[in-house]
Amino acid sequence: MNMDAIIRRIPKIDLHCHLAGAVRATTVMSLAARNGVSLPTTDPNAFYRFMDFYDFLSRLEIIGKCIVTRDDFARIAYEAMEDGYRQGNLRYAEFFFSPDYHYPHGVQYTTIVDGLIDGLRAAQTELGVVGRLIPAINRELGPDAAMAMVREVVANPRAEVIGIGMDCAECKGPPELFRDAYALARASGLRCTAHACEDNQTLQQAPPRNVMTCLDVLGCDRIDHGYNLLADPELVCRCRERGVAFTVCPQTCVPERLEQRWTSLKAMAQAGLSMVPCTDDPAMFATDIGTAYVTMARVLSLDVHAVADLSLQTIDATWLSDMEKDAMRNDFRQQIRSLIGSHDD
Repeated sequence: MNMDAIIRRIPKIDLHCHLAGAVRATTVMSLAARNGVSLPTTDPNAFYRFMDFYDFLSRLEIIGKCIVTRDDFARIAYEAMEDGYRQGNLRYAEFFFSPDYHYPHGVQYTTIVDGLIDGLRAAQTELGVVGRLIPAINRELGPDAAMAMVREVVANPRAEVIGIGMDCAECKGPPELFRDAYALARASGLRCTAHACEDNQTLQQAPPRNVMTCLDVLGCDRIDHGYNLLADPELVCRCRERGVAFTVCPQTCVPERLEQRWTSLKAMAQAGLSMVPCTDDPAMFATDIGTAYVTMARVLSLDVHAVADLSLQTIDATWLSDMEKDAMRNDFRQQIRSLIGSHDD
């Protein structure tokens, strides 16, 4: 095996993957036909071509229209787990899902969450991969919609739903607007994260202070993306000392920004920040968890042992119990020892 093949076989987690962005293009075509949804193209090879960040978001809304029944949700969850397992030895994932993509089409929260859980459980039984769920606030809809969604989550508890997140265009919903929704989530025992300082938007649209607000006001214990944080050295130092985990994504929906993304990842590594390589929207970005690690290895000049260490370190950022984390570390170490040991020989 070459190094890339070995990296793909190292066990991994994914803490920043949007299920709507993980739907295979062929599955979108199938669900659209079944549920009577008109698509901008019926060519699966063209469906995930978009012009910019906002065209990307509009495509996510179209995908939301296609996923209607409990079985639809089970299918996309299972396939996301299967793709991660087959393409990069995914062992555990905390998936984002966005109820507000489906509410306008008459889909109930319980249909969404129970369908997704059906898919996760089937994947765990058949593939041995464990999945958990994070309902995501659509910040563009404002604080009232966020509060309504969190109330729905709290009113319908599920063991697999372990926290909340927040996504969509950062400039249209600064984090301070969502203080009350996050307070309710925390009071109900849910963990918290949020997209902040994403470089698909400008420094003015996604400034470093958004990370500070997410930590201090929303009570987040990890941050999704975070690249624009680098503009504030004092905040970088604070996040390093506090051990804040950033779920970073080596791919982006705007290919012209890839070099900027990789430059940010190098700077974050040099600053000593804790990073968890993730996929974001794997089907839409033509990536997978194996490719995310291969890319991180190349960008950060990591050898296979450093990649193995990284996979172990990422376990700390999960929302598993300490006992579950210890069990996962032991499992990962055994797999890594077998894999790298045979390679060294």
